[in-house]
Amino acid sequence: MKKEFLQNQYKKTRRQFLQQTSYGLGALALSSLTLPNLFASSKTSNGGVLSQFHHLPKAKRVIYLFQSGGPSQMELFDYKPELTKRWGEEIPDSVRGNQRVTGMLAAQSKFPLVGSYFDFKQYGQSGGWFSSLVPHIAEIADDICVVRSMYTEAINHEPAVLFMQTGSTQVGRPAIGSWMSYGLGSPNQNLPSFVVLLSSAGLEAQNLNVSAWGNGFLPSYHQGVQFRSGADPVLYLSNPKGVDRESRRRALDYLERLEQEQKKAWGDPEMDSKINQYEMAYRMQASVPEVSDFSDEPDYIFEMYGPDSRIPGTYAANCLLARRLAERDVPFVQLYHMGWDQHGNLPNNISIMAKSSEQASAALVKDLKQRGLLEDTLVIWGGEFGRTAFSQGTPKPERYGRDHHPRCFTMWMAGGGIKPGITYGQTDDFSYNIAEDPVHVHDFQATLLHLLGVDHERLTFKHQGRRYRLTDVHGKVVRGIIG
Repeated sequence: MKKEFLQNQYKKTRRQFLQQTSYGLGALALSSLTLPNLFASSKTSNGGVLSQFHHLPKAKRVIYLFQSGGPSQMELFDYKPELTKRWGEEIPDSVRGNQRVTGMLAAQSKFPLVGSYFDFKQYGQSGGWFSSLVPHIAEIADDICVVRSMYTEAINHEPAVLFMQTGSTQVGRPAIGSWMSYGLGSPNQNLPSFVVLLSSAGLEAQNLNVSAWGNGFLPSYHQGVQFRSGADPVLYLSNPKGVDRESRRRALDYLERLEQEQKKAWGDPEMDSKINQYEMAYRMQASVPEVSDFSDEPDYIFEMYGPDSRIPGTYAANCLLARRLAERDVPFVQLYHMGWDQHGNLPNNISIMAKSSEQASAALVKDLKQRGLLEDTLVIWGGEFGRTAFSQGTPKPERYGRDHHPRCFTMWMAGGGIKPGITYGQTDDFSYNIAEDPVHVHDFQATLLHLLGVDHERLTFKHQGRRYRLTDVHGKVVRGIIG
């Protein structure tokens, strides 16, 4: 009798367990759909100094499409019909105020307003305004967030580029990618955590300071590694003639032993950096040729990115390479496209720059989206500052130019936790001053780190008796663009 009672209890318990568990599993499944980060790990576990994220990240990797030279916001994304109406009029003193200009305008006595030479239309369900120069980017209007209210403190190229990338106008600070490598490490041990790609449309361009992707005072293995077009994408990576892979391995093993002896004698932590760089170079001998070989890409991909994507070293080819690096979980890929500095002959030259880059920029977003990578890949497009509402030199419609303008400029972002299909911030009728929701460079940097799961105030490095961070002592997260 007792045995029969226990069997019935067992059967009842098993039945209840299965029933109740099914409800529980259903609830868990529903939670995973409505709260996708519910079971996300807070551990970084990729070799960075942070043992865990400060909060759950929305992005795992960043592709930063840096447009070097300062693209004109009025010709691309910031529609200003008032400028066109008042073409040739002097900019009002109430608008210009006492804001400084560059030395290139020292001899100019008049500052006539010039509108955009190009037409604008609204696109997508979001109704964003886009120029005829960027038809492919206009197609992804509902996937991107356009920030019109960026501003910076630098008015000349080199300090402005450094400020965007390192948080300082002076050399010697780590770049964003270096901070990310230092803090979070990388899930791919066979490729650098921070890759840099350079391109140009053939126009005269400002030279870039390598400090823009330097490690600053961080250990040197966090610096950006530049990939080049050609047989050797990374300099000095291939074995010298007569040296095979096994010989290189033996040499590295002996070299590591010597470095360890040096470290014991001098206590220099940079010895570890050297060993890490040697080992990474050895692993990259196999991984870099594989990632830079486009032979497995179908024709429709090349058509999506444009004909230049078949030419190594072009912006389009670099965008495609950036996608391949993202697929392999490289955390930070930085593209620099040079030639956006149009002080004169702007209509012609900005057309050349847009034609060389905008199709591939849009294709990268589309490609990441179709592969399911956009949701955790943050794509950023923008330069170091904007351009003036008035003309530098002649205001003739086909010949005008624009000087540097730090007070407002436009960037756009996609994926990685960014709200899609919105425009954030507004400028005045002249795109000369910010009217709503200003976003400082340090705010942008703080937001970028936030999306990666990092509190910008807590990722620091002690150097010369002071704890430094990317945002210095400034910056606040721009909550209005985070989804």
